[in-house]
Formats: sequence, structure tokens, C-alpha cells
Amino acid sequence: MSDLGQVAWPPEPIRTGRLVLREPEARDRTTFIELLASPEVHTYLGGPRPRDELERELPEVPERWPGSFVVELDGAMIGHILLRRAVGHRRPAAVGKADLGYLFLPEAWGQGYAAEACAAALDWFDGVLPGEPVVLTTQSANVGSMRLAAKLGFTEVERFHAWDAEQWLGLRPPAS
Repeated sequence: MSDLGQVAWPPEPIRTGRLVLREPEARDRTTFIELLASPEVHTYLGGPRPRDELERELPEVPERWPGSFVVELDGAMIGHILLRRAVGHRRPAAVGKADLGYLFLPEAWGQGYAAEACAAALDWFDGVLPGEPVVLTTQSANVGSMRLAAKLGFTEVERFHAWDAEQWLGLRPPAS
């Protein structure tokens, strides 16, 4: 994965009806560790990383680059959205396109926060890089992620086998 090019970063915080999307800060490190060490969050992502390893290796301000948004609810981080260039993607249809990824704490699931936050991040993306498509890859067994992809306007490009499971690659065409 690579950066998004000459995108002005960080943007002003993006506010939705309930959430704020903002640049990561040092105060978010604990929640990043929780997200990356969570067996629930990583059910479809190859499993969690060991907490002690994350404590040693994660920088003071994790994931700080253009396209990396902390999702905040009432002043607390509940998730992370990442838009990056898919330069080394396994599937030719995705190479070079922006790739949407997201992680949310289990207590934030089922309340529409991921849809609200991803839609806001995609709106931001459309504003700074108009005319560019976005891809999303998820395990086809991840029903929640598949629903979210459909809600966000992604349509299936292909299914493939990787990481010991069937994967789904979706494409969101450029905004008109």
C-alpha cells in the first residue's frame, strides 16, 4: 500500500451527525492496540496480533498518514478508517486504485457508525481526488462487511481465495 499522492493532510476534522473523523493522535494509541489485538475485530483478518508485541512496536502516534482517520464518538476513538493506494494488491483489478479499510471496536458494531464514517471518508476522498474509483476487499463470510460494502455502493468485481478463505473484491466507481 502507498499514499494518496499530493493530498493536503491533515484535513479539518470531518463531522457527521454523530461522529468526528480526524487525524490520529497520541491519545489513540491504546485504542489502536485494542483494535489490533482483538480476536473479535480480527475474526476475518487472519487473527489478532499479540498485545505485548503491539505495546513494543506501535509508535506513539500510530497510523499517521494521509487517508488515515480516527473515528471518534463523544470524544473517544471507536474505530479507524484507512484509504490507501493499492499498489501491491493480489488482484490486478485493484492495483493502483484507492483501497478502503476499516476497523471498529466490537461495542460500536451494529449501530451504523461504520456506514456513517466510511461514507464521510469516501465523500472526503471524492473531494480531494475526484474521478477515482475505490476498491474494498473482505472475506465473503463477513456478512456485516458485505452489507456495508453494498450500502456504500461497492459492487462485486471478483471472488478469489487468499488467506485460507474466499475473498470478495468490490469496486465503487468514481463519484459523478
